[in-house]
Amino acid sequence: MHLARFARIRLAHLPTPLEPLPRLSEELGLDLWIKRDDCTGLAGGGNKTRKLEFLLGAAVEAGADTLVTQGAVQSNHVRQTAAAAASHGLACDIILEERTGSKATDYVGNGNVLLDRLFGARLRTVPGGADMAAELEITAEAVRTRGGVPYVIPGGGSNAIGALGYADCARELVVQADDMDLAIDRIVTATGSAGTHAGLVAGLAVIGAYIPVLGIGVRAPKDRQEANVFKLAEETAALLGQPGRIARDRVVADCDYVGEGYGLIDQGVIDALTLAARLDGIVLDPVYSGKAMKGLIALARGGAFKGETVVFLHTGGAQGLFGYQTEIEGALR
Repeated sequence: MHLARFARIRLAHLPTPLEPLPRLSEELGLDLWIKRDDCTGLAGGGNKTRKLEFLLGAAVEAGADTLVTQGAVQSNHVRQTAAAAASHGLACDIILEERTGSKATDYVGNGNVLLDRLFGARLRTVPGGADMAAELEITAEAVRTRGGVPYVIPGGGSNAIGALGYADCARELVVQADDMDLAIDRIVTATGSAGTHAGLVAGLAVIGAYIPVLGIGVRAPKDRQEANVFKLAEETAALLGQPGRIARDRVVADCDYVGEGYGLIDQGVIDALTLAARLDGIVLDPVYSGKAMKGLIALARGGAFKGETVVFLHTGGAQGLFGYQTEIEGALR
């Protein structure tokens, strides 16, 4: 990969740490490591910062003065986009979808929403199930009407430009592992809007490091999630100059741990949050990394990773915990 060909604005604290999780490893019966993309720095960190380096670069190159994006009410992507815009003197217009239907005070006003406002983003809320592509264009047109130049970023920053951030992460991770003489058998991470998962798959393929990536789904059913990831991985590899590089069987998603739906948490998620926190001091989020850890724990206890060295890619999002305070406190054991 020669990523210097692409416009990029450095936002993240890189490389992020690659660390062992000794007590979780003992508990689950595998050699478990963690790639700390909760430590990317911007607005408290998270996986979207890597994507935003390329997306913000493209926006500035295009002469934009306003970033336009969307996400669920407690979106980590929205928080990091608002911070990226603020840090470079751009305006930020955001559409928040009431995807979970929650009207709880902490959900609609605390956590990521509070930070969105702190960063000066202009917020607009739409009902769950709204056509978000259409809503993005409505907002972009409003920016043009008031004399601005919008740059539209899809939900999660998940297009081929954004996925370059995780193609780069794949390279970074392999370099770190090689320096440690660590042979990785599998990478496990949350898969939602597809950019992180697709970027990893594309990056590993392009550099010839065919480490299996297991995405634990947080929203869509398996067939749709894998199709979305595969399409974006193909587009990312093509952008990197290697079209046709992605084999379909390299894209694997397990969507059995979504629970009642996106952003809806259950006792299994809270137990996963608690186990990671109390055994290795790791703070996960309730929507993405918490569900991914819920899946990893269940699979490990079922013998799925026996004898393997597994890297869990932490996508960040702990700021969203404060939007779920009532639910989590009531279910802690």
